[in-house]
Amino acid sequence: MEDNYVKVSDLRPGLTINEDVFANTSCPIIRQNSELTAEHIEILNAFDIKKVKVQEIVVIKKEESLNPNDLASIDPDDILSKIPMNQMDLVTLYREAVQKYKKEFSSWQSGIKPDVAKIRTIMIPLVDAFIGQKKFLTILNELSDIKEYMYHHSIAVGILSSAISNQMDLPSGQTIQVGISGALADCGMAKVDKSIIDKAAFLTSNEFNEVKKHTIYSYQMIQDTPLLRQEMKLAIFQHHERLDGSGYPRGEKREGISIYAQIVAVADVFHAMTSERVYREKVSPFKVIEMIREEEFGKFDIKVIQALQNLVGDLSIGTRVRLTNGDEGEVMFVHRDAQLRPMVKLSNGSIMDLTVNRSIAVERVLSDIY
Repeated sequence: MEDNYVKVSDLRPGLTINEDVFANTSCPIIRQNSELTAEHIEILNAFDIKKVKVQEIVVIKKEESLNPNDLASIDPDDILSKIPMNQMDLVTLYREAVQKYKKEFSSWQSGIKPDVAKIRTIMIPLVDAFIGQKKFLTILNELSDIKEYMYHHSIAVGILSSAISNQMDLPSGQTIQVGISGALADCGMAKVDKSIIDKAAFLTSNEFNEVKKHTIYSYQMIQDTPLLRQEMKLAIFQHHERLDGSGYPRGEKREGISIYAQIVAVADVFHAMTSERVYREKVSPFKVIEMIREEEFGKFDIKVIQALQNLVGDLSIGTRVRLTNGDEGEVMFVHRDAQLRPMVKLSNGSIMDLTVNRSIAVERVLSDIY
C-alpha cells in the first residue's frame, strides 16, 4: 500500500506513521511505525504539525458468532476473576494488610518469632494485585501514614521487592520469596528500644548505632524458619549493605552482596525517600529515581534501578502531573532515553520539555484517588 501525506485534521486512530515526526526536538515526538492513537493526534495538534506521512492498514475481521447453548458452559466466577481490581479495592486491601502486619509486629515485640506463613498470606494477594496494576506502585508513598510509617514501610517494601523481581523476570517462586523477605527485612526493629523507634527528632549517634543492629535482629528472628530460602534470609541480613562498601552490618562490597539483598535495598530506599517522615516531606517517585541514580551512584545495582524505573517511572501520555516549580499539566510525550523527563502540556497551553529545562522535574503524579 502506498504512503500518503495526510492532513492532521483528517487523521484517525489506527493509521500507521511511516516516518519519524519531529517538532524542533532532538528526538521524534512520534516514531516511525507507531500506530496512531487519539493522544498522538492531540500531540500533533499541540505542536501545530500540519501533515504526516502515513500508511493505512485495513483490517477486516470476520464476525464471530456465539452459540446460545455455549452460554451455559460459562463459569460466572471465571468472568468475575477477569474484572480488574479498582482503585479503592486495592487501597482497602493494602490498608488491611498494614493493620495485620501491625498486629504481627506487636507480637514480635513481646518475644514471639515471626509467623512466616502469616506474612506470606498477607503478602501474596497484595503482590498479585499490585503486579497486575503496576501504575498503582506510584501511589504507595501516598498511602503511607507518618504515625504508622514502620508498618506501611514494611508492606510497601515487600510489594516493591516482588514487583522489581517480577520486572527482572525472576521465577514466580523467587518473586514471592523476595517479597516476603522485603516485608520481614525490618522485623528486627521490634527488638530496638521503643523510645528510639517512636522518637520524633533526629537520632543521636548511639541511637542510630542501635537501629543499625536491626538487620542482625531480623536475621536471628527468621534464621530457623523452613519457609524462607537461605538466600532470602541472607537478603534480610544484607539489605542495608551497599556495593561501594558503605553499608552495614559488615560493609560488604559488590560480589559479597546477593542480588536479592540489592532488590530489597532499592525497594527500601525508594519507599523511604518517597514517603513523608517526621523530618522530611514526601518526594515524587520520579525525582527519587533520579536521586538514586545520581546522588547514590555506585551503591546500587544498575539493573535493579532500571527495573524500578521501568515500573514506576514509565509515565504514559495523558498522565496529570505537578512539576517542581508548581505548574501542572499533562504528559504529552515521553522520551525513549529520558523517561523521567517528558514533555508536559501545561494548564496555560504551553509545552515544557523537561530534557531541556533540567532545573525542573516531575514533582508528583496527580492521583485520582485523593
